[in-house]
Amino acid sequence: MSWNPALDPHCPTGDEVDAIDTLILPRARDLGGFEVRRALPAPKRQMVGPFIFFDQMGPAEFLPTRGMDVRPHPHIGLATISYLFRGRMHHRDSLGTDAWIEPGAVNWMVAGEGITHSERTDDKTQVDPMPFFGIQTWVALPKDHEDRAPLFQHAGVEELPFLEGEGKQVRLILGDAWGARAPVETDSEMFYADAVLEAGAAIPLPDNHEDRGVYVVEGSVSQAGTSYEAGQMMVFRPGDSVSLRAGPRGARVMLLGGATLEGPRYIWWNFVASSKERIEEAKEAWRRGDWENGRFHLPPGDDAEFIPLP
Repeated sequence: MSWNPALDPHCPTGDEVDAIDTLILPRARDLGGFEVRRALPAPKRQMVGPFIFFDQMGPAEFLPTRGMDVRPHPHIGLATISYLFRGRMHHRDSLGTDAWIEPGAVNWMVAGEGITHSERTDDKTQVDPMPFFGIQTWVALPKDHEDRAPLFQHAGVEELPFLEGEGKQVRLILGDAWGARAPVETDSEMFYADAVLEAGAAIPLPDNHEDRGVYVVEGSVSQAGTSYEAGQMMVFRPGDSVSLRAGPRGARVMLLGGATLEGPRYIWWNFVASSKERIEEAKEAWRRGDWENGRFHLPPGDDAEFIPLP
């Protein structure tokens, strides 16, 4: 835990020129007692830096034996991170990883040429209702890393940079910002952070990244005299000095961005790629279902079922 002078706002936050390029209002989906709000991709914005998918999961309360139960499914061309505020989630993948995702920790799964994983809340010891709340994000890989070997990395909450300024606490999840760097290895330039702000506290956006966005998880923030509430994402113009100020109830925000990729990406189901041909190849590989010798394998210990091709 440390104080970081780079967290102190260095630009005005009053009635300055609005630096917002795009305001995104997420689409809500009910997954059967469990609501998801999707901010990315959006009709007017596919990515913020390399971030191509951004879902708010919950808040919800899961009863014992009745929670998230996502069967094994495939990914290509991306890296995923499920970051939890409350609750826990069981991750198993085709590399043999068997891990629990818990609040504040990083579980970074790089799909590359192909990986299969499941996400469940199947803790047999759970006897009380479990609060559940978090963000699931996908990062599109650069073209020269789309076919890389899959990888899983874990970083515990105590391993991540934790920065403090006046009235704010920031945990850096991925990449570099405010002079700090997270321990997880990434294939492109980015930043991803969880910031908790007291009422009236201000935080500057990192000025060393091309694309920058902010998602309001709780409370509200203001910029250029306009207030933004929980469930909204703002994407800012490159190069502008921007600072946000928490509203009277304080705020929790996710800050994200980085260098833009070489071009747009195609998204179909759980596949992300720079060409339609890569998508079609992955679809055919999953359709064939050759788990022994094919492109995809099912997670050891969770191979009795899977999600079929839509």
